[in-house]
Amino acid sequence: MDAAAPKAAEPTPPTSSSPATSTAQPPTTTTAPPPQPTMVKDTPLPTPSEPIPKVSTSAETTHTNDGGPMSPPFSPSSTTPVLEKEELDFTGNVEVNDDIPTEKELKRVENLLVLDAEGTSRPFKTLYSGPGVAPRQLIIFVRHFFCGNCQEYLRTLSSSITPDMLLTLPAPTFITVIGCGRPELIPMYIETTSCPFPVYADPTRKLYDYLGMTRTLSLGPQKPSYIQSNLFVTSVQSIVQSLKTGNKALKGGDFKQVGGEFLFENGECVWAHRMRNTRDHAEIVDLRRRLGLDETKPPMRKRWSHGIKEMGKGGRERSSSWGKVRVRSKNRGLKGEDGLKEKREEEEMGVQSRPTV
Repeated sequence: MDAAAPKAAEPTPPTSSSPATSTAQPPTTTTAPPPQPTMVKDTPLPTPSEPIPKVSTSAETTHTNDGGPMSPPFSPSSTTPVLEKEELDFTGNVEVNDDIPTEKELKRVENLLVLDAEGTSRPFKTLYSGPGVAPRQLIIFVRHFFCGNCQEYLRTLSSSITPDMLLTLPAPTFITVIGCGRPELIPMYIETTSCPFPVYADPTRKLYDYLGMTRTLSLGPQKPSYIQSNLFVTSVQSIVQSLKTGNKALKGGDFKQVGGEFLFENGECVWAHRMRNTRDHAEIVDLRRRLGLDETKPPMRKRWSHGIKEMGKGGRERSSSWGKVRVRSKNRGLKGEDGLKEKREEEEMGVQSRPTV
């Protein structure tokens, strides 16, 4: 009985003193706890990582120093080089060229889809080639659908180059507009710009990427001639438009994306212009010359482009109209006095000339 008691007590100490018996019994389950401290030690390792690459592409995933993945800073669908935040908001023009897209590049984009206002898709190639398409097509890529500068551009373009003018050209010519926002905003965009040409959407921005258009927020060195309003009014217009759309305010497109113009003849691109800043669309005079129209300067529009005069009938417009009313009232008063004198003279002449009975 006494001998059995120590035998029962002997197995208990090895379990309590695990470090002494761990070497003698390796197959025990004491190997389970070690993974927990190793995971805790690995978690703080990514903290000292620093984003070393200055230029990253969204098509390939960049990595940190310790090998951990780091997501690209911008759209994952883009495959063009994307600059870091410190290099995006710079002053001056972006270094892009106006080279005509190669046959290989056009082959790459011809089947990319664009969307109309109803969300119906069609291949990009059908806009400049195929049955029922004019042999000459000018395709204009604009920025986001709330960009006041691009809206000014389309207003000036619509008043200077009309569909009737294009019909007078020897070669049938047409114009198409493509934006980088959602197609639900196309009706608002057409109504705001009074654009008589069809508008499509490329929310993926793949056409912009593959055709060499870049991204920037720079305004450029000077205001182009197609903008007929100041920067403050244009900015206010853009904000008001986005707020009016409600939940669509964030669907206008990438604010840093800029566009360009491409002229196609018989399915081949013969001329290209890429924007170097947010106000660098091709001038209307240059477009008229390219299309075969005269090089006359675009006329000044009769109404304000931003439509603020029509919305709020106050302020400067009110004071100017009030001044005009005062001048008119004075003129009418003077005319009224002269009219009374003339009327009296006519009555007197009439009495004198009236025959007596």
